[in-house]
Amino acid sequence: MRTYAGHSTAEASNELYRRNLAKGQTGLSVAFDLPTQTGYDPDHILARGEVGRVGVPVSHLGDMRRLFQDIPLEQMNTSMTINATAMWLLALYQVVAEEQGGEEVTAKLQGTTQNDIVKEYLSRGTHVFPPGPSLRLTTDMIAYTVNNIPKWNPINICSYHLQEAGATPVQEISYAMSTAIAVLDAVFASGQVPDDRKGDVVARISFFVNAGVRFVEEMCKMRAFGRIWDKITRERYGIENPKHRRFRYGVQVNSLGLTEAQPENNVQRIVLEMLAVTLSKDARARAVQLPAWNEALGLPRPWDQQWSLRIQQVLAHESDLLEYEDIFAGSHVIEAKVDALVEECLAEIERIQEMGGAMAAVESGYLKSQLVSSHAERRARIEAGEEKIVGVNCFESSEPNPLTADLDTAIMTVDPANEARVVQALHEWRDNRDEGRAQESLSVLKKTAAGDGNLFAATLECARAGVTTGEWAWALRDVFGEFRAPTGVSGAPVAVVAERGSPLALVREKVAKTAADLGAGKLRLLVGKPGLDGHSNGAEQIAVRARDAGFEVVYQGIRLTPEQIVSAAVAEDVHCVGLSILSGSHAELVPDVLARLRRTGVDDVPVIVGGIIPSADAAALREAGVAAVFTPKDFGITEIIGRIVDEIRKANQLDPLEIPA
Repeated sequence: MRTYAGHSTAEASNELYRRNLAKGQTGLSVAFDLPTQTGYDPDHILARGEVGRVGVPVSHLGDMRRLFQDIPLEQMNTSMTINATAMWLLALYQVVAEEQGGEEVTAKLQGTTQNDIVKEYLSRGTHVFPPGPSLRLTTDMIAYTVNNIPKWNPINICSYHLQEAGATPVQEISYAMSTAIAVLDAVFASGQVPDDRKGDVVARISFFVNAGVRFVEEMCKMRAFGRIWDKITRERYGIENPKHRRFRYGVQVNSLGLTEAQPENNVQRIVLEMLAVTLSKDARARAVQLPAWNEALGLPRPWDQQWSLRIQQVLAHESDLLEYEDIFAGSHVIEAKVDALVEECLAEIERIQEMGGAMAAVESGYLKSQLVSSHAERRARIEAGEEKIVGVNCFESSEPNPLTADLDTAIMTVDPANEARVVQALHEWRDNRDEGRAQESLSVLKKTAAGDGNLFAATLECARAGVTTGEWAWALRDVFGEFRAPTGVSGAPVAVVAERGSPLALVREKVAKTAADLGAGKLRLLVGKPGLDGHSNGAEQIAVRARDAGFEVVYQGIRLTPEQIVSAAVAEDVHCVGLSILSGSHAELVPDVLARLRRTGVDDVPVIVGGIIPSADAAALREAGVAAVFTPKDFGITEIIGRIVDEIRKANQLDPLEIPA
């Protein structure tokens, strides 16, 4: 695996930033880069095509005011799924609350900020700064909330995405607990919280977990989570109050297992996954959120979301589940499984501590490579038929499905013109603010970041002064720098053995023969993740399997512009460009990549695209020149790699190679 053009992606990002800075283009919202000059320059918006698809854009205090207009925040319990910019979003929220009811409202605020940067390095990808400064932001925010917003949950340690990235139950528990240890150690070492308030800190730590379809195993996982948390908080931190040691968690049930093939099966999967975190009273979730049946197809419509809500309501109001004590108490089967999980998890947690803790294990690439490997092994089991997925690798025949008879109306679409409106509104905000106050607040923020003071007070002043999300983030970039997390791909072991006559062995033969026909030492595949879409699991699995099939793979992770991807394709002289997009921005970004390749004279390199792409969009992409489009229904990765070879041969006018059955 290589980075491109002889330099790291972080250096490339910094160079792009320097060019943008010279043009006055430095703004950033929660979800996307925005130019600060008047006008709309899409070439320099990193999340072009994602606006309105992956969340609500909150670029400044005005946006937060509008979001919570007429909602009394002192009476609300608000959850913010935000991480790298968690401090900033909470500051905006606090200022809006103060505007509603005065400074005394702050102590009454209730809610949660996810604020788990470790899982961003491992699975979701929306990190910005290196681990050290990121942990400082988390530490400062926890200390501030404990002292000033005592009812707030300042961190929601999130193992959900770890399972989505391939984590086993042992890995999900171990990595989440290791994150908690790193955070608590940092908070207590900072000296910002007195010893007699350690229990208050621990009591505000919450968790956000995943529940898969193996619901007995998942329920045991939750019991193990609770036992281990109780042990760590009691023995490592001396927390005596059992209420402070309570394992408090919310859950979203698994989206990884939702299928595009026979998507109606997703409903029963969702119900089984919900049972995993509700059946056992002693390990029951405090909050549950369910995906919709059609999330593997695209954005769920309001009716689909209502269906998922009704599943919870039927369980709560029609069943007798909530009327009984823990129905698994005393079960020797459950106890044995929980004991085994606890033992394995404690051993893995100790292994991570010996490495220097979670942050060191992130920087070394250990945690990421373990997840990529685990995910690759699971994919291999599915493809081999060892792990059954109904409607995918077994029971594939189906009656006509009325739910998907018209796929173009089975999902929600977003008005693409919304992005330009958001950009224009940001310009107007900046034109009308007190520029002197905004710049002074940013200067204080940088000085605080360069020292060791708590960053929250400076962040609050930035919020009050009308600073934008992007300005806050760029100011901290200037001090902290940026960080490109290890991809885990190069260190992942082979998951599928290319035994003689196996599908992978046959594809390896195609790869070798095609490389020889082209006079290349190896076929080179660039796997690119354009935009801010951090869902890298699919791209990583393609990269690993392509490597195992004999390709030389160029992959450097996420957050790339079309310009950077095309520059890499040219510099590395690749034979194919593969783009992975799950954010819905394919209609914007893919044609841009195609156009840039043509402008550079690289018109013989096939471009393939993978992601959650509606059928109409897939047809449009092929019409625009994309060689092949793959969606979640294409679960056979080895087969996909074979198709990539076919497209390379076609683009180079070579005769097709047949793989024997």
